[in-house]
Amino acid sequence: MYYEKWISYRYLRASKGRFLTFLNVISIAGVAIGVMALIVVTGVMTGFGNNLREKIIGTTPHIMIEKETGIEDYQTLKNKVYNLDDVVATSAYIQGNVFLENSGQALSLILRGIEPQAEINITKVDEYLQEGTLTELQEGSVFIGSELARYFGFERGEEVTLISPGSGMSGQGWRYKLKVGGIFNTGMADYDMNLVIVHIAQAQKIFNLPATSSTGIGVRLTNPHKVKAVKMAIYKKIGYHYLVKTWIDINRNLFEALFLEKWGLFIILTLMVIVASFNIISTLVVTVSSKVHDIGILKSIGVPRSAIRNIFTHQGVYIGLIGILWGLAGGLGISYILKTYVKVPAEIYSIDTVPVEIQSFDVTVIVLAAFIISFVATIYPACKAANLEPVEALRYE
Repeated sequence: MYYEKWISYRYLRASKGRFLTFLNVISIAGVAIGVMALIVVTGVMTGFGNNLREKIIGTTPHIMIEKETGIEDYQTLKNKVYNLDDVVATSAYIQGNVFLENSGQALSLILRGIEPQAEINITKVDEYLQEGTLTELQEGSVFIGSELARYFGFERGEEVTLISPGSGMSGQGWRYKLKVGGIFNTGMADYDMNLVIVHIAQAQKIFNLPATSSTGIGVRLTNPHKVKAVKMAIYKKIGYHYLVKTWIDINRNLFEALFLEKWGLFIILTLMVIVASFNIISTLVVTVSSKVHDIGILKSIGVPRSAIRNIFTHQGVYIGLIGILWGLAGGLGISYILKTYVKVPAEIYSIDTVPVEIQSFDVTVIVLAAFIISFVATIYPACKAANLEPVEALRYE
């Protein structure tokens, strides 16, 4: 009924009681701060997670096809896979371990041999290049990460020595002197420190492989989230004697950890909203205690218990809704400020500002959770007011 909402609104304003007004403001602020914190934290977690996911997709193919003994005729396999639905590009690669020798030091690295022209359509290595271009990746040259270049002081055009373990005379390994043709920066320190890239023909020489062989095939899809279906289609097409891995399979533990961390923080911050709901309970209890006379008069003129209960339920819901709206506005505002103006170390994250991403699903869950908590908080005070007998309320009047 209209009068229920009108009375609730009057009690919410509490124009004749500064203390009740103060309690209402504190209750609203508690809900607002909880909602605001939830929106900002989930947005930041989502932003960093998606940023990391983009970097992983940018440095590795969506799907990798490998075989323990190597792929003898990679061109034929590439053609078979390329004809599948949702596949937009394929590229052969050779990957293995080598040592980098410098000033008497030896550092173990991962060497990746690629087809430069095809690799442009598979990963974003060309976008990560700080110096040089993929077209300059020829036999006799090597691309190194920015962390590795900084650690040893390498510059473009300098010569580096790579050792292929166990492939040379007496198992000492062959030494290959290559020139630094480019330096890349993915923004992930592990990649930039431990990965070097060469032409696939150079990798075949280093690992003593035939000119038609590779260790794997990289596949790029129209949608990286369709990898599960395409993975099964690849198995049906080429058989199960190959190992087919997706970018999700390789980084499953990382993504699960990010997921648990995000929702763990969501649960922890939801507790903040629950604590704020106790302010709503205390506010309504004080309101009920101070409005005993009003409740007695309303009941004496025939107002039913359900209407009394609705009056205080509406008041609690109004407090929750106002807090949610202020929290929503504050959370979106702070997220915009973080995303636009707050700087982060570019050398660590490869971005200039905090990567905040607000998703409608997350916001909906936060708003619904806060509303439900606020509503539940009204049940006890509203029921207490509804059960108050008019005789008791007016005894001392």
